[in-house]
Amino acid sequence: MSLQKKHWMVTLQEVFYPALAAVGIPSNTITFLIILRRNCMLSKSSNFYLMAMSVADNFVLIFIVVLELSVKYYQQEPFWSYDPWCSVRDIFNYGAYNASTWLVVVFTVERFISIHTWKIKTKICTPRCAAWTITTVFLFSHLFAIPYYWSNASVYEKNQTRCIYNPEASLHFIHVLVSFQTLQAYIFPFLIILTLNGLTLRLISLSNRVHVTANLTSRVSKVMPLLRSRKRKSVVLLVTVSMSFVLLSVTRAITQIILRTTDKYTLDRNDYSLEINIAADAGTMLSLSNAAANMYLYVCTQSKFRQEFFACIRQVTFYCKTKL
Repeated sequence: MSLQKKHWMVTLQEVFYPALAAVGIPSNTITFLIILRRNCMLSKSSNFYLMAMSVADNFVLIFIVVLELSVKYYQQEPFWSYDPWCSVRDIFNYGAYNASTWLVVVFTVERFISIHTWKIKTKICTPRCAAWTITTVFLFSHLFAIPYYWSNASVYEKNQTRCIYNPEASLHFIHVLVSFQTLQAYIFPFLIILTLNGLTLRLISLSNRVHVTANLTSRVSKVMPLLRSRKRKSVVLLVTVSMSFVLLSVTRAITQIILRTTDKYTLDRNDYSLEINIAADAGTMLSLSNAAANMYLYVCTQSKFRQEFFACIRQVTFYCKTKL
């Protein structure tokens, strides 16, 4: 039974991760180019955040999905098993993942301010502010990952070179490191996103009631439907992107908290006879799917982006036919 579970889970991951990269990297690149070169009827600050999220998601797919997870299943001793790659691997991995996560958070904050707080909207929801915020997120995401340089070590055991937690590092240091990563990658982002989305939906609901019951002048009556339409599109984009992140990440968040805060911390993660290991790997696959999902979310929820996407597809198809 144990062998059957292990074989099933390993085989699934061997197929899933290369497929995820093959789908996600082109889709993120296409998303970046469409938002950069086409008019998708989004604010300039939103364009900056969405393009930055595409870049960060591609970093996640390249560093984590391709160079770490995919290589692991096809090479007995991956290149990152040896120094210095073993030490710097997680700086890039966690830096990319943290940037991808916190770009969703700051995008949620920016859209919340844009929808509700009109007085500071002109100062916060600008391309200049977005560019500085994005730069700060990338910078601090990687700075906070630097301690991982001292957490890993390349060791030779059982006739194989492996990259593992440094046996010489203090247990307290490792616990603090993984606890801080759990807080900044899951707990804090979840709390911020769920709180702001809840407030957004509540205020939109109250706003709709006011519009229905208020006695508006004919001029305002003509303007308000357009404003409500723009606000509705902004809310749909905000809730779709942020809540898909939460839903796809929640399984990994729960399993990582269980593994890192209980006696299961010392378990062999390659032992698939343990259900927690299967759940943890399934959560990792779902969480990393975030890095490939955004283009499809935009196509499903944003009509202008969908039009531009299909226009690009038609142009590429026409170009290929003319070359044949």
